[in-house]
Amino acid sequence: MKFFAEFLKDRVYPILWGCAVVLICWLIFWLHNVPFDSLIYSVLLCFAVGVFLLTFDFIREYRRHRARLRSIRSASYERTDLIDEYGVAATDYSDLVQALWKRIEDLEDQRFTERREAKDYYTTWVHQIKTPLAVMQMLVKSEDTEQSRAIAAELFRTESYVDMALGYIRLGSDASDLAVRECDLDELVRASIRRFAPQFIARKLAFSYEPCKVRVVTDDKWFTFLLEQLLSNAVKYTYEGGVTVTLTEDAKVIVRDTGIGIAPEDVPRIFEKGFTGFNGRLVSAGGTDGGRATGLGLYLCKRVAHKLNIGLSVESEVGRGTAFTIDMRKEEIVAE
Repeated sequence: MKFFAEFLKDRVYPILWGCAVVLICWLIFWLHNVPFDSLIYSVLLCFAVGVFLLTFDFIREYRRHRARLRSIRSASYERTDLIDEYGVAATDYSDLVQALWKRIEDLEDQRFTERREAKDYYTTWVHQIKTPLAVMQMLVKSEDTEQSRAIAAELFRTESYVDMALGYIRLGSDASDLAVRECDLDELVRASIRRFAPQFIARKLAFSYEPCKVRVVTDDKWFTFLLEQLLSNAVKYTYEGGVTVTLTEDAKVIVRDTGIGIAPEDVPRIFEKGFTGFNGRLVSAGGTDGGRATGLGLYLCKRVAHKLNIGLSVESEVGRGTAFTIDMRKEEIVAE
């Protein structure tokens, strides 16, 4: 009914013009004393022809309307013309659509160029900043004092954030840099643990690793990135107790800590970009790592897990700790 009302509204002037023509003809016939039956016959004949033409026009316009609706529902990013349209207005609208498409393509080209330049710049910056960080690491290792150990810990965190930034840039790239091969999972886990060993010592946290000989097919670089993000979170949010890493025969890597835990209402959202949760905001406000809860670490973990087609799940209890499970043979991400 709404379309019919719009159709009549669009055709109001032709309808009024037709009615005016009929009335004029009727008036002329009446002035010339044409018999009344002939007048009625002429009016009815004009009315029937008008209804027929209007019905034909309505059916044709309704089909065009349905075709436009289908085009809207299945809208693609390909440039198209208006469907089965004619007339000056249709030509103008078609030119407008083409002009808008041209504007969209120009904006897309500009956005692509800007993103590529930004990616190149930040990638270069990340690689360049690693050199002074490495030099400073060597300088602080030359002496074993409490101050040098504290500086080394901060440099390690800085390097972790640089790696996070590089991972974020690479994950946002359309190009795939996966290098999938068969890997010894135990060796990958041990390498990450050795890198974080000074952090466990500096924080006076107990650490335990339960190994198992398992071989998997994955990208060792991205898997290491994922595991180290989880280890970084475990260190950051654990103030007493320790961290346990378990490698199972069914290719699961479990990172369990005795930290502050995650609130139940926050668990379903921890993989969202920028989400920190109550405990994350609490740490940022007054913890020893104040100001460092960004909500990007677990978001990147989720992206990497999707990239590698592996599972990532979490179990947590406030005040008792958190356990993240990387399932190398599961193709989904869930929060339990």
